[in-house]
Amino acid sequence: MIVCFDIGGTAIRAAAAQDRDSIAALGRMATPAHDFDAFVAALAGFVAAAGGRVRRVALSIAGVTDPETGRLTCANIPCIDGRPLAADLGERLGIPVIVANDADCFAVAEAGLGAGRGHRIVFGIILGTGVGGGLVVDGRLVNSDGGFAGEWGHGPAVAASAGTPPVEIPSLACPCGQSRCVDTLGGARGMERLHRMLHAADLSSEAIVSAWQAGDARATRIIDILVDLLASPLALAVNITGASIVPVGGGLSHAAPLIAALDACVRARILRRLERPLVVPGTCQAAAAGLEPGLIGAALMALDAA
Repeated sequence: MIVCFDIGGTAIRAAAAQDRDSIAALGRMATPAHDFDAFVAALAGFVAAAGGRVRRVALSIAGVTDPETGRLTCANIPCIDGRPLAADLGERLGIPVIVANDADCFAVAEAGLGAGRGHRIVFGIILGTGVGGGLVVDGRLVNSDGGFAGEWGHGPAVAASAGTPPVEIPSLACPCGQSRCVDTLGGARGMERLHRMLHAADLSSEAIVSAWQAGDARATRIIDILVDLLASPLALAVNITGASIVPVGGGLSHAAPLIAALDACVRARILRRLERPLVVPGTCQAAAAGLEPGLIGAALMALDAA
């Protein structure tokens, strides 16, 4: 049996898996963000509740692991930030532990059980609060010992102007330490930032998308700029990886017309000519009785390792 976790700054969700077709939720609890002993005890409680012999534990987490040191960078959970988390948890739980980036887990889930099934190269992306991604080739996560591969949201890739007609895009600092990252303007908070910059008004991403779909001119301008900003770095990522499908997760993935607009723009900017959709909403969660893709991806990675 595998026990897997989706670890967020607010809540821990757990599931148990006997095989790829049998992944069942174990429940959720608040994340002990500041107490490592309590954090370990929370995971151990779910492992005990699963019953039977647990062969692996796998964590999907919003952080990246340095492949050379094994240390995790996870700003929203201080008690595990900077730790060699897989080694520390393995020692405390007495079970081998896998720690993976949540976007990587999403990509694995979509490649195995979602929109990427049947594709050799799957580039799964997150358009949520921010921007992330993971790359799966032949069913295996690229750079599985760290969370850096596929991170197209970081790096100086945002254009200096975007939209029709073009508007100047300022160089914005990113929490990662760089500037002009896709993450600064590409996700839901980025959409809201664009609206504030252009229209001097605060509006939620949900309200902007709804207004766009209703034909509002100001919201239409924001979506035009956002799609333009996202399409070029995503097209470059597709050209470099050779991905034949790009499933999208995160909150913005639920806005199907927005993903369709991004798909059309990306397909116009890649070398390969495709008549079918390339950038598509992820389907793994809908196909798995509401389990988070992070849980599913973590389970699949642990099952493969075991």
